[in-house]
Amino acid sequence: MKTYSTEAIRNIALVGHQGSGKTMLAEAMMFNAGAINRMGQIEAGSTVSDYHPSEKERQMSIFSTLLSLEWNGRKLNVLDTPGYPDFAGDVVSALRAADSAVFVINAGDGVQLGTDLAWRYTTAAHAPSMFLVNQLDRSDVESFDEVVTQLQTRFGRGVTVVQIPGGSGTRSIIDVLIMKQIRFPEGEKPVVGEIDAAFKERAEQLHNELVENIAENDEDLMELYFEQGELTEEQMRKGLHASMTKQQLFPVFVSSATENIGVSRVMDFIANVLPAPNEIVPPPMDSGAVTFDASADPVAFVYRTMAEQHVGEYSFLKVYDGTLKSGLDLVNAQTGETTRVSQLYAISGQSRESVDSVQAGDLVAAVKLKSAHTNNTLHLKGSDVVVGDIDFMAPRYRMAISAAKAGEEDKVGSGLNQIHEEDPSIVIEHDGSLNQITVGGQGELHLKIVSYLLSKRFGVEVEYSAPKIHYRETVTRRGDASYRHKKQTGGSGQFADITLYVEPMKGEYAPPSDIKVRQTHSETTPWGSTVEFIDAIVGGVIDMRRFFGAIQKGIMEALSQGPVAGYPVGDVRVVVYDGGMHSVDSNEAAFKTASVMAFKQAFLEAKPVLLEPIHTVEVTMPEPYMGDVLGDLNTRRARILGMTADGGFQKIQAHVPEAEMHRYSTSLRSLTQGRGLHAAEFESYEPVPRNVQEQLMAGA
Repeated sequence: MKTYSTEAIRNIALVGHQGSGKTMLAEAMMFNAGAINRMGQIEAGSTVSDYHPSEKERQMSIFSTLLSLEWNGRKLNVLDTPGYPDFAGDVVSALRAADSAVFVINAGDGVQLGTDLAWRYTTAAHAPSMFLVNQLDRSDVESFDEVVTQLQTRFGRGVTVVQIPGGSGTRSIIDVLIMKQIRFPEGEKPVVGEIDAAFKERAEQLHNELVENIAENDEDLMELYFEQGELTEEQMRKGLHASMTKQQLFPVFVSSATENIGVSRVMDFIANVLPAPNEIVPPPMDSGAVTFDASADPVAFVYRTMAEQHVGEYSFLKVYDGTLKSGLDLVNAQTGETTRVSQLYAISGQSRESVDSVQAGDLVAAVKLKSAHTNNTLHLKGSDVVVGDIDFMAPRYRMAISAAKAGEEDKVGSGLNQIHEEDPSIVIEHDGSLNQITVGGQGELHLKIVSYLLSKRFGVEVEYSAPKIHYRETVTRRGDASYRHKKQTGGSGQFADITLYVEPMKGEYAPPSDIKVRQTHSETTPWGSTVEFIDAIVGGVIDMRRFFGAIQKGIMEALSQGPVAGYPVGDVRVVVYDGGMHSVDSNEAAFKTASVMAFKQAFLEAKPVLLEPIHTVEVTMPEPYMGDVLGDLNTRRARILGMTADGGFQKIQAHVPEAEMHRYSTSLRSLTQGRGLHAAEFESYEPVPRNVQEQLMAGA
């Protein structure tokens, strides 16, 4: 494939809900461009985009796929993204690479949760967008009007109709931009003709609305419109181009991708109207700036990595500056290592074509870039340019993972690290305090793909289980205790006498009148809580210069497994205020033992409680499912904070214990027929209800 100038490149992400037809749209685009001889089928596993075995098996997109094709002298880099919410990480990374988004809408289903989710991502990415109402051959014309109403209600008055269906069951489209009816005879080229009389009046009305919407966003065009009473086709294209680039207008087109109806016209619009890479909002930067100047020093960003069998690891790059050539040595801004770009490829699904160079704005793949990972910036030595990271979403679903066979833990670990490199929305956490490794993702299917990859690529089987909860123990009042450790076995003995109290650590320490503070030391535990040690020994009854460290060490060890149920202790204050020692028999080991026993006794006297992590949860779903979702949340000990409307969706905000959120994303999808989604983040620790605490203590 030849080298294209920045101005001749269009980077497009196909986004939308699962089943809207994105993959077949990509297939039709490849066919129209002559990149393939015939269109494949999802059911047959023969599409260019869904080539991975797991995608063929499930008949759905799981990974984003890059397709490179030429149309009207432009290079179109088309990113076919998954519609299932579990794989939203691939949508986010694709939108970093893309310059514009094409929302594919199922004409029969209208705006769905996947549409809304993709809108959030494109808004965050400042991506110019258009809507394609697809699968009109499977629905009636009335559904198109309903979809347009939904789009305008949800996404604003910038949603502007450019095309309408040419009647139910027909293979024609009325384009109100060019005021023509385009017919798509089966197996033949499109035929452009006059609009049927039945649609003439409506087409003129929509044409005038389109002209007004375009002129409204451009003062010069507004003046021309008032002078001429009309805008030329070229003026309308320029106006649409400017308005889309500023995210002011969002044109609506129609198609049937499986029948290749309307697809070529959409491709014309992409090539002629959508912005080039140097016309959009630049990416977020950690330092320096990019200009999309092909003559500048090269800067490339790794927006995705993926391992391919018999090939190795692909690094998918977006070139932000300069010209990237084979054989070029670049520095990884994150690691400082120099890597050689040995070979560049234009990618179309599983196939690849070698290219010598690509200019700023283009997308390309490279193999075996040393230590290059997603979110890495590659630049020349001495450059300070660093592109900001892609912001991947937090996990919605989490499970503990372990090797099915003993001795394969290292294989699981290395496999998980590789998978995280390819998909950073998969989050791996090793928790030493709970002795578990957890895998977090966007849903149950997301984690099934992780186990599939571990099995097929790394040859290791794994088991999932419910993750342990980060319960904590603390106290609610002051508790005092004394403990004397005395041991005599011949020769030197052991002696240590400690009197201390434990209390909740709330605010600054306010000592009673009989306590004289000598020194204070705060320490953060490995599990993130705080413990404060107060030395209030007077009269030298304990030589704290010798034994304060041993006392602290003993108590810190006791904190790791609390006296109530063995959970870590959080946010307590320990005040050592009396005791005794022996000039010969006292040593660090004795005081360490005495401190552990005294702490445990004082802790149990201080009315201890178990604390559980509480999450702030936001659930989004269509209104008809509101009652079922609320009822389910109530069974999960949720505290409902509020309910709000957001377009055609409802949102519930609640505080929910982490222990009640296990497999919630799966339950929510079942309750809402796959149309509900939630997000959760840690809020605070709160006391566990007494009945739950008794169950946990019994289990411990």
